[in-house]
Amino acid sequence: MRAIVTCVVLLACGAFAADVVEPEDCTSFPCMIFEDNFDYLDHNVWEHEISAAGGGNFEFQLYVNNRSVSYTRDSTLFIKPELTSNWKDEAFLTSGTLDLWGMNGQGDVCTANIYSGCSRVGSSSNIINPIMSARLRTLSSFAFRYGRIEVRAKMPRGDWIWPAIWMLSRNWPYGPWPASGEIDILESRGNDDFGNLGNQYGGTTLHWGPFWPKNFFEKTHVEYSANVGSFADDFHVWRLDWTKEKMEFYVDDVLQLTVDPGNSFWDFAGMDSSFDNPWAAGSKMAPFDQKFYLILNVAVGGTNDFFPDDVAPKPWSNLSPTAPLDFWEARDEWLPTWQAGESGISEGAAMQVDYVRVWKMESVEQ
Repeated sequence: MRAIVTCVVLLACGAFAADVVEPEDCTSFPCMIFEDNFDYLDHNVWEHEISAAGGGNFEFQLYVNNRSVSYTRDSTLFIKPELTSNWKDEAFLTSGTLDLWGMNGQGDVCTANIYSGCSRVGSSSNIINPIMSARLRTLSSFAFRYGRIEVRAKMPRGDWIWPAIWMLSRNWPYGPWPASGEIDILESRGNDDFGNLGNQYGGTTLHWGPFWPKNFFEKTHVEYSANVGSFADDFHVWRLDWTKEKMEFYVDDVLQLTVDPGNSFWDFAGMDSSFDNPWAAGSKMAPFDQKFYLILNVAVGGTNDFFPDDVAPKPWSNLSPTAPLDFWEARDEWLPTWQAGESGISEGAAMQVDYVRVWKMESVEQ
């Protein structure tokens, strides 16, 4: 059931799955402008990205709109990786043709053609992405600037699984990535044992810089551990409080990261006049002074060093030209950690999201 409301005041009333309210309709604060309790998967709000491009990190999954990998049950969203060979067959990986172009609009049409993301042919050395998963976004339905976002979720357990809760700029007003910014509310890894980077740890990061490769994320990054067990054991609440002065990131109400750039992110980075400042016309918080939309996804592997080669043994090298194949050929090592059995991959390998809520905390011009 969906309810359209004028303004939902914090804790004043309950909202149903995927309520979206325009911030200018708020008359008192805090004012809830978005809430999804995942009573069902609302495709009017959450668009499935469709691509085999690997998320820009040469990850090993392809993103599809398929209820075997993204679905709701008991008011919880599940994003669960699956084997591509269970969708087609194993021979498809080395000799099949993957065609994701589609023809019927949102939910069917490929969303990222970069790196042959819409179509590719498998070969014995360059296999088709061996994993299927999902990446959901609110690009067309909801974006906001300044406020509070809370996401209650449980992370997946399984080697080389890479879940993320994050945000991107809707209109890229300051130019291509990372100039228009990226807000990673949470990234983690599914491994039980991966040094100090396993599923008992999480990370929060802002990506920003005038152009690639000048990305100053190291200045706005923190890693932390779960108080008890791991983030794959139970649900936790990730929160961002975002104002025109600063950003504060919390896990279970414990402050983990504060970002206040001072006069500007340009000065914070220590940049000088030898480069053009893309944020010169923006506010103190530029590029984080524009509307951002939400993304929920589960990736697997990749060669961008999110899974470093020197932390613990892994079945591929980040420099290998056949990394997806190396990963796939080692499935007898990692697939059991996904708790895979005769009935398929366990929901323990899924990112489970209880709710997403966004409030406008004060009257700020949108």
